[in-house]
Amino acid sequence: MEQEQQSGMNMLQSFEGLWSSAMNFVVSLTVPGWRLYQVLIIIGLIAAAYCLHHVSGKMLQNWVRGHEGWKTWQLRMIVAVRKRLGLIWFVILSSGTWAVMQGITWPSRSYLIGLASTLAISWLMISFATRFVRNKFLRRLVSWGLWIYVTLYYLNVSDEVASFLDGLSIELGEFRISILTLISAVVLIGVLFTLARLVSTTTATTIRRNEEMSPSMQVLAVKAVQISLYGIAFFVGINSVGIDLSGLAILTGAIGVGLGFGLQKVISNLVSGVIILLDKSIKPGDVISLGETFGWIQTLGARYASVVTRDGKEYLIPNEDLITNQVVNWSHSNDYVRLDIFFGTAYGDDPHQVRELAINAAITVERVLDFPKRPVCHIVGFGDSSVDYILRFWIKDPTGGLTNIRGGVYLALWDAFKENNISIPFPQREVKMLDDTPEILD
Repeated sequence: MEQEQQSGMNMLQSFEGLWSSAMNFVVSLTVPGWRLYQVLIIIGLIAAAYCLHHVSGKMLQNWVRGHEGWKTWQLRMIVAVRKRLGLIWFVILSSGTWAVMQGITWPSRSYLIGLASTLAISWLMISFATRFVRNKFLRRLVSWGLWIYVTLYYLNVSDEVASFLDGLSIELGEFRISILTLISAVVLIGVLFTLARLVSTTTATTIRRNEEMSPSMQVLAVKAVQISLYGIAFFVGINSVGIDLSGLAILTGAIGVGLGFGLQKVISNLVSGVIILLDKSIKPGDVISLGETFGWIQTLGARYASVVTRDGKEYLIPNEDLITNQVVNWSHSNDYVRLDIFFGTAYGDDPHQVRELAINAAITVERVLDFPKRPVCHIVGFGDSSVDYILRFWIKDPTGGLTNIRGGVYLALWDAFKENNISIPFPQREVKMLDDTPEILD
């Protein structure tokens, strides 16, 4: 109880100190002097920077439009610079004004201008540095946290504000967490996550360049590195700000049990994804058929596989379906795929000539292999009105499609048969009309 009262008194004293300092500064501005003049100069510099921001922004935009061939990262950097032109101009103007006043008058008469210039430089550096944080919400938290901290630090009130925020806390037994701890944790975890992302991106690039690793093992290695780095960044950030997670062990265990029952499918998909990557049954680039879906694997994610079809549709198939259902992998052990087409010719045509023409016609089609797997043609039966054949041929690029190659072979057969007077029969029916019609009874 006494400890809580002491903490409340310290928080109250910190707040009173901050309020007193702020009021003294405001009162000093009502008295003519160099402090007031410096504030007016800063306001004038802000107005000038605002005007220059609009003028230079339009000039930069027109200059970019007059040049072509910009890369995406270059355009993003130009957009980031354009949004911060006002702050950049204020840094230039305030730094120049402070340097001039330092040389012609007393340092105390330009102290506030130098402070404003230092804050502007810090804000600008933070604004560009936090661009590396990809998550928009987290980037805003980190930016505002660093801006506030830098401002309080250069105003020499960081200790008082820290003491005040530390007094705003929640205590549950031995577990204690304050507003200051939460802010510090968010900023630190954001910075560590950014570093983890940069390291994981570099590591992923190196892993993907390793030709000795299969595509599935590359995906698994990249996912393992990302999970490890982000996990380390989170726990290091939590421990660095003094948050003890042991007090939340029981609560975390209970939440984990509840999530385990509620997220069975999600966990099953995660485990199935790891199994797929380990046994190499399916990997990026493979052509698969699952039910009525035919396409090639574009990416293998932690929860689903992205399958792109020939018509541009992208199916997100859960990893569990790839494990439990029957999947046809057209390129599992090799890229060779055999296709069959059926056709028939008239009984009057020489079957030996038909087989030779069919094989030669198939070879003329692009993508049909002639070596090492040559097309073959066999008689499969004698139909009612035709001799039935099967033509088998091989391709090595199933990602190029199956329907189009079949259509190309059919068209080649049509041209070859027409050129050599080979007829393709079709069923014919004879209808006989009777002269004697039955009488219709009344």
